[in-house]
Amino acid sequence: MRILLSTIGSRGDVQPMVALASRLKALGQEVHLCVPPDFRDWIEGLGMPVTPIGPELRPTGKANPAASLPTPEQRRRMMEGTVAAQFETIGAAARGCDVIVGATALQLAAPSVAEHLGIPYVFAAYCPAVLPSPHHAPPVLAMLGDTPASAPGDYREHWARDAQRWNDHWSSLINPFRASLGLAPVGDVRGHILTGRPWLAADPVLAPWPEPADPAVFQTGAWLLPDERPLSEELEAFLAAGEPPVYFGFGSIRAPQGLGEVMVRAARALARRAIISRGWADLSPVDDAPDCLAIHEVNQQALFKRVAAVVHHGGAGTTTAAARAGAPQVIIPQSYDQLYWAQRVRQLGIGAAHAPGAPTSESLTSALGEALHGDVAARARSIAPTVRDDGAQTAARDVMATAQRKSG
Repeated sequence: MRILLSTIGSRGDVQPMVALASRLKALGQEVHLCVPPDFRDWIEGLGMPVTPIGPELRPTGKANPAASLPTPEQRRRMMEGTVAAQFETIGAAARGCDVIVGATALQLAAPSVAEHLGIPYVFAAYCPAVLPSPHHAPPVLAMLGDTPASAPGDYREHWARDAQRWNDHWSSLINPFRASLGLAPVGDVRGHILTGRPWLAADPVLAPWPEPADPAVFQTGAWLLPDERPLSEELEAFLAAGEPPVYFGFGSIRAPQGLGEVMVRAARALARRAIISRGWADLSPVDDAPDCLAIHEVNQQALFKRVAAVVHHGGAGTTTAAARAGAPQVIIPQSYDQLYWAQRVRQLGIGAAHAPGAPTSESLTSALGEALHGDVAARARSIAPTVRDDGAQTAARDVMATAQRKSG
């Protein structure tokens, strides 16, 4: 059986697919990944073939104050280029495949390619907020603070507007390619991408689907990639030199200007040592004092068990890793589903939700002090054993079953 896994985005979008690919490979399946070129060497080093799609994304992690926003015409040309590249690249990579699994909502071509080839297509979301439900707002609208005032808790109208936005942006770009493949036009682009039965690759304790009896959503659990890498000698020495430090990191997304300095000041205000993960934004401490250490990509599963708290942007992967390690969290959401994860950490009592955007030293000190409170730390430790690690295994078996049902 040959399976194509396709995603477009940062490390947080790609790593769960690598976890699923690894489980499928262990079950004797042939896997192929279609991901941004930034991750090709890493994945091929794991023994799995890659077809790169789109441009390198790492340069987008650094803020460029001189950069201007694209004009509407430039944005339109970028969207046209994205759709064309996806149809060409995924179309070629999918030849000979038995099923396509797509993650992230910008799978603009994968469902059409699967339809053209007559093979199943599975869509997976890493966060409940990505999938339509009357119980939460669409992530883009939630990010803008655009929530209904007249009917709290019922977001049907906002999801209808979200569907129209998808159609307005993408239908005129996708449908000509579908016509070239002999396919009928789609009138509901979002529904076409998400399918009638999307998968939710998120932990049911951290991120439960709000309607657990809903057969339209299949919650597999989070897709976690085991990490056996040792920590570096430098990091081990730093950890051994004092009380558990606070970990700060923004992963592979853009960080607000001056965030490294704000992080270090917040840690020092609470008499804590700091580990700064440089990430794609190249965060760094303000000085060379011995109470701070800057690191590159690291085994979070090992490190998070040895820190006092984890301060991060609120990606699904980092949130889950910190929760599994029993580390209290501070989430500083910047966009999209990160607001959901911040709210969940606060609701579960395992950390603090900072306001969206750029923190100040004072605001981050306050949030970190809240997360370091004894009750919060105890709650984080109590939640840790309930976070499952078998989501990728569950998904792998269902991917195989989906392909077998089609071939049978």
